[in-house]
Amino acid sequence: MGSYDGPDPPRVVVAASGGGPAATLERVSDPLVARMREFGTTIFAEMSALAVRTGSINLGQGFPDTDGPAAMLERAVSAIRDGFNQYPPGPGVPELRRAVSEHRKAHYGLDYDPDGEVLVTVGATEAIAAAILALCEPGDEVIAFEPYYDSYAASVALAGAVLRPVTLRPAEGRFTFDPAELRAAAGPRTRAILVNSPHNPTGTVFTRAELEEIALLCRERDLVAVTDEVYEHLTFDGVEHIPPATLPGMRERTVMISSAGKTFSVTGWKTGWICAPPEFVRAVQTVKQFLTFTAAAPWQLAVAHGLRHELDWVSALRADLQSKRDRLAAGLTAAGFDVYRPQGTYFVQTDIRPLGFADGLALTRELPSLAGVVAIPTQVFYAHPERGSHFVRFAFCKKDEVIDEAVRRLTRLGEAGGPAA
Repeated sequence: MGSYDGPDPPRVVVAASGGGPAATLERVSDPLVARMREFGTTIFAEMSALAVRTGSINLGQGFPDTDGPAAMLERAVSAIRDGFNQYPPGPGVPELRRAVSEHRKAHYGLDYDPDGEVLVTVGATEAIAAAILALCEPGDEVIAFEPYYDSYAASVALAGAVLRPVTLRPAEGRFTFDPAELRAAAGPRTRAILVNSPHNPTGTVFTRAELEEIALLCRERDLVAVTDEVYEHLTFDGVEHIPPATLPGMRERTVMISSAGKTFSVTGWKTGWICAPPEFVRAVQTVKQFLTFTAAAPWQLAVAHGLRHELDWVSALRADLQSKRDRLAAGLTAAGFDVYRPQGTYFVQTDIRPLGFADGLALTRELPSLAGVVAIPTQVFYAHPERGSHFVRFAFCKKDEVIDEAVRRLTRLGEAGGPAA
């Protein structure tokens, strides 16, 4: 929408159902559809802007401060120079679809036809949104584990569907769910379950036993599993990532989603994909073609190179991230936080109560002035915010010197003795 430079603000007049002056005035004052009004600006945008405004260290949004493998970056540059700058095919560049198919087979033993069972998307976020929009009718229900990545609730709302949260709670140093609560969340209108493992923001990697509980429910209730696996290669301490599609009876009911952003430290490329049976791919592509139509060609060619030639680089990245995790976790513990040691992802989950704080949102908004650091309040990822009000998430995908300086600054919180000091 273009900028407006006239003497008066533009007016949008759309008569609401039922008509009348009150309905018209409401639509003039807030033209956003009602189902999206609760979302507003994302917490990531708010906190990243706060970091810039205050000059604070940003341990909030999960983006690395170093780039991916040099040869992969050069492949993108050469693709631009070689003229790959027009629309690629809607399903994605064939080279990338083949590379994704080869990767699924080599790592997980899953066979996906690159010419009907792989679809390239503008990052995993679009893949999730397009899948929910394609598969859910208004009033259908979608189960998701809270805390959940914020786009999940927005995608469900856009579809006119209903989110049914199942809460992950700490147990023996990691976050997990109660199988009875999972089963209770499924009702006659349940259509799908969103499964994110490795899990953002808790860092949990679901075990085989946990995934088997999910798979059993999907088979019994004929549910679709939409699986967000963007951190598939970023697990630590030998913990195995198990794709739900590898479990019995799950390949035929799973929309498997991943992307290049986290695997290759190129979050700005926004290049993702789904792997699924042909009928699901056709459904998702039908929606996707009216969202973005296709994804940028140069990045697709570069990511194909990455999947085929840069997985040793990814192994080194994983080891480096494990070291950074340990570095930040130790520093946060020394600063007075209770720390949950993540099994994967970019993030450390902390409990702020030992420092004398109870409201993570209030703390993170004050953290730049208190300590010169930005973090993310976990409570914004809950349908029941009170269940996560005492958790704050920190990202460790940063240079060691950045982590060390952030920890040095955060020790001020312990020295101050909480909000009343």
